[in-house]
Parts: sequence; structure tokens; C-alpha cells
Amino acid sequence: MAPTHKIAVIQMHPKPMQLESNYAKAATQIRAAAAQGAALAVLPEYHLLNWVPQDPNFKSACSQWQTYLNNYRALARDLHINIVPGTILELHDADTPSEQLLNVAYFIDASGAIAGRYVKKNLWGAIERDHLTSSAHDAHPVFDTPLGRVGLLICWDLAFPEAWRELIAQGAKLVIVPTFWTLKDCSEKGLAVNPVAEGLFLDSLLTARCFENTCAVVFANAGGPPGRGYAGLSQICVPYAGPLVRLGSCAEGMAVADVDMQIVEDAEENYQVRSDLAREDWHYDYRHTKDAKL
Repeated sequence: MAPTHKIAVIQMHPKPMQLESNYAKAATQIRAAAAQGAALAVLPEYHLLNWVPQDPNFKSACSQWQTYLNNYRALARDLHINIVPGTILELHDADTPSEQLLNVAYFIDASGAIAGRYVKKNLWGAIERDHLTSSAHDAHPVFDTPLGRVGLLICWDLAFPEAWRELIAQGAKLVIVPTFWTLKDCSEKGLAVNPVAEGLFLDSLLTARCFENTCAVVFANAGGPPGRGYAGLSQICVPYAGPLVRLGSCAEGMAVADVDMQIVEDAEENYQVRSDLAREDWHYDYRHTKDAKL
């Protein structure tokens, strides 16, 4: 039988440019998760700074990334809990021609070691592309962790089935998605049709992804005060059941679920998605070239 993992998903409202207080809030929630016996705690994207690149001190704050990564590594070791600390913004080669601002997700194991690192690939329009450097054509990595083969995606990556296929083709059975997804990401035309369209988008995709890839999904999003456009809806999903736990759109808090990975194995036996993808005569070829005719 496959193992069962107790996993905590943490939804928080990151106050803009408040590194210390945001870290303190996150650490408090991780301690609470460890006290409940969680093997893994997952935080949202941009949980340390929010997303405020227009702030004159933003770049300077991003240069402190190593300090907070080290803090999370020490916390994981002290509490003996695995941590995905949302994403951490890393400024490299500041004020040089090779300057890069990276949006990075880490898997830190319970010994404090870094088991995996992923740089966000699919950036959200000019809002992110004007500031961040994508991992572009780098492969989506999969990592061996105490919870098995794990893939990391970040926010808008969720929308691209190719990313998921790349992960499960490498054996990922748990996919973790730190996110900063708001209701305001929808256009005015979309909001006129459905003011909570992005919530529908998230709920639909998260359930679909766990079915179509026979994997478990941990989705940690930011929440915040009502009326500010936060989408929330952090959840843990598995095939057959969909969300095992699901937080609301505004609330900060934590939800903990026992994730029975045998469900993933049973779903694969049923749907045989992975086995089809592994066939040498499989009929879909996901090569994308500039010369391709759409």
C-alpha cells in the first residue's frame, strides 16, 4: 500500500514589504502544522513581500533572499517538518547587465536540506515579465523527497497542461503549486460575465489536473481582506475525491489533510494515463517549434 501523508496548506495575507512580520506569521503557522503532526507545510507565492515591484525598496528587499531561505531551512530542521516556503524572490547580480530577479520555489526536507528548486517559467503578462526572469526552456524538474517524487509549479504554470505532463512523465505523484492568484486577474469583460470567474477557473482546473494526471495536488494561495480581490481557495486535491480540504476566498488560516497516496495509485490503475504516456507508440508529440503551424 502507498503511504498516507499529513499535509498542511497555509493561506495568508502577505503585507506589502513587511518581510519580518510576514515571516513571523508564516513560521507561526508552520509550527502549528508541526504540532498537528504534519509532514509537509506549504505557503503561498510572494508570501514574504507581496507583489509590489513599483516600491522603491522592493529590489533591496529581494536581495535578502538567502537570509530567509536559511531561516526556513533551520525551521524545518528544528521542527522536523518538510516545508515548501511558497516562493522567495531572489535578486542576483544587482545593478549589472546580468541582473536577474527570480521567483523561486524550494522543497526543504525535514533535515533542512534543499531537495528541490524551481524557477517560475510561465510569467503572468507584463505585470511579471517586465520584472522577472523566466526559467524559459529549462526542463520542469522533479525531485526525490521524503514524500516521494514531487513536482513544483508556480501560479500561472497551473494553466499549462504541458507543464503537468512533463512532471508526471518523470514520475511526480504529488504536485505542489504556491500561488498569488487574485479575482482581479480576470479582464473587465470576464468580470462582467462572472465577478468570481477566477475562483471558477481555480476550482475547475485543480480538480481536473489531479484526475487527468493521476496525481495529488497541493495548492496554496494568498488570501486577504474582503473586497481587496484575493481569491484564496487554497486546497489539497486527489483524484476521485477532488478537494480534501478547501479554504475560503478571504480567510487567512491553515487546513490539514491526510493524503492517502493509494488513491493516486488506484486512479492510475483505473485511467492508465501514465502508462499510456510511457508507450513508445504514443500518438501525441508535444514538440513546440517556431515553425509549427497552429
